[in-house]
Amino acid sequence: MDSTKDEPFLFPTTMYERDCFHPSKFFSANLLSSPLPTNSFFHNFLLCNGDNPEYIHPYLIKPSASSLSLCYPSRSVHSHCIYQDFNPDLTVSSSTSSESHHVISSFTGLSVTLDFPSSNLGFFLVRGCPYVTFSVSHQTPLFSMTTVHKFSSFTSNSSLTKYALKLDNGQAWLLYASLPIKVSNSYETMISFSKKFTSRDHGVPLVVRIALLPNSSSELEDVLDRYSSCYPVSGDALFTKPYCVEYKWEKRGFGNGDLLMLAHPLHLQLLSKDEGNVTILQDFKYRSIDGDLVGVVGDSWLLKADHVPMNWYSTRGVKEESFDEIKSALSKDVAALCSSEITTISAYYYGKFIARAARLALIAEEIGFLEVIPSVKKFLHETIQPWLDGTFDDNGFLYDANWGGIVTKERSYQDFDYHKYGCHHYHLGYFLYGIAVLAKIDPSWGMKYKPHAYSIMADFMNLGGEHDLNSKNYTRLRCFDLYTLHSWGGETFPDQGREQDSTSEAVNAYYSAALMGVVYGDNNLSAIGSTLASLEIHAAKMWWHVKEGDNMYEEDFTTENKLVGYLSVNMRNRKMRYCYTSKESKIALHVLPLLPISECLFSNVDFVKELVEWTQSGYGDGPADGDGDGWKGFVYALEGIYDNQIALKKIRSLKCFDCGNSLSNLLWWIHRRDDEEKFNCGHGSHEN
Repeated sequence: MDSTKDEPFLFPTTMYERDCFHPSKFFSANLLSSPLPTNSFFHNFLLCNGDNPEYIHPYLIKPSASSLSLCYPSRSVHSHCIYQDFNPDLTVSSSTSSESHHVISSFTGLSVTLDFPSSNLGFFLVRGCPYVTFSVSHQTPLFSMTTVHKFSSFTSNSSLTKYALKLDNGQAWLLYASLPIKVSNSYETMISFSKKFTSRDHGVPLVVRIALLPNSSSELEDVLDRYSSCYPVSGDALFTKPYCVEYKWEKRGFGNGDLLMLAHPLHLQLLSKDEGNVTILQDFKYRSIDGDLVGVVGDSWLLKADHVPMNWYSTRGVKEESFDEIKSALSKDVAALCSSEITTISAYYYGKFIARAARLALIAEEIGFLEVIPSVKKFLHETIQPWLDGTFDDNGFLYDANWGGIVTKERSYQDFDYHKYGCHHYHLGYFLYGIAVLAKIDPSWGMKYKPHAYSIMADFMNLGGEHDLNSKNYTRLRCFDLYTLHSWGGETFPDQGREQDSTSEAVNAYYSAALMGVVYGDNNLSAIGSTLASLEIHAAKMWWHVKEGDNMYEEDFTTENKLVGYLSVNMRNRKMRYCYTSKESKIALHVLPLLPISECLFSNVDFVKELVEWTQSGYGDGPADGDGDGWKGFVYALEGIYDNQIALKKIRSLKCFDCGNSLSNLLWWIHRRDDEEKFNCGHGSHEN
């Protein structure tokens, strides 16, 4: 009997301790026995004092010691960036408040519940909800609302269950209550409310909902009135079948009514109109840095992504007349493989060297140049196995038992970078690609190290469930955001929120996991990896690929940029990773690694042509960044999509290549067959 089927593999255990980032500080005790998220949409609620804002569409939310503030953010637009800042439009606190931080009592990929034990307030923060909903314990007689602006007026209905609040900055807010409440005190910047009890209300918690009224429109006020009594307390995303994500919300209410939520542009693109019994309210909109958020009525949604083929090789094959040139390049690239010459100890760059070699093996298989594969296999053994066995001298994988996840320890730093914990889908994706290829060409090795491979995969792609042996060791989908439908690569600046720059490396992570599912005969893993890869592609095209006329971003930004470099929750920046400024480096970091699935990421030929021509029109904020020829190789690869011969000539002139790329890989790409009628990745060749 194979014991690996019963017990999951764990890398050597470590315990990370730091006061400003310890799970016991903000999570309720009942959650501490399970793996916890390190890259979640409420990440800022866990750092230091937990008082940095998070964008929970459509509001920026900021907890403090005894209160919670919300902001309907405005944007600042420049040619080099777009950003939104927090300004506390309204702050909710209670009369029993004392200096004590919030506690996270429950969470999912779409919701988090913040409790304030000292003030008897509990907030149901559900992403995409136009209302902020909170409960007030029967032990709390008063709650207050303050503003950094001034209240210019407030009115109530006759039953004292609805208030209209107007601020001197032009905003109008609506407050709904499950029980009658009355104004006990009012000042320019504060209004206090108390419960107006009847005999049957004693002991019943008060539920309050607050919503901004867009454009102070009476028509939109009618919509908010209509759906004010039905509220979500949590939501989750389910992967019920390939290329589908189902949203389901748990709802409660203090009256009749359906659930009103908000959909961003990618939701609307993927939302199935025929399933889930949803109604789209096209005229009910909130503005957002991610595009207009549109009202959708329904307590479940079905999102359908395009099919993406998970192929080891090029989708249409390689032109036979090019085999000799590719073989010549392969001979040189394989001969140059030498594991002892890799000097980096970085998991990221080491992984790129591994994946580069794995590409050589697959290209050789595709064109029938099998004699070079043993050398590649030897190199992959020498480079991958020490990381899995724990015998790599200067670095290695460790399992952090405090949070439940893989970390790397580089001896030169003597510490872990937990603010970047979420970047592991980039790093581990390269390792998974190499592991999948080595398991393909050496099946016995693949079976021996299958538990190690699944542990690496589960670090960022665990779906949970009672049949998943790794579910007790890793959090669910560490990097993938189930509301924005793409991954985040960690967080550098709390005020900007989580960030991701290289969309292509995110695609690679899930593509590699899908290939691992193929090689191990795991249809579920392959299906989930394929689905997440497709969603990453959809999101890249929606938010990173800047196209004229799509109205996603303001004209000042779109006229200067064809790609968003560094995209964070609260910012769109033209730069890549805050250091790369040239257009060539920006393109390269959105293309690498060059793979069969790259065809789907850049299937819009019209956009690709605009992008390459934009690059050739000059640099960005400065001269080319370092690895000039290495970056250029990826630009020429895109140029080859629409002008094969010119791109081939340029590729042949290159003198060096990115550490994750090679001449063999570029020639393989450029010599693929271009008979488009045989290929359909589901992402179209001329779509917007």
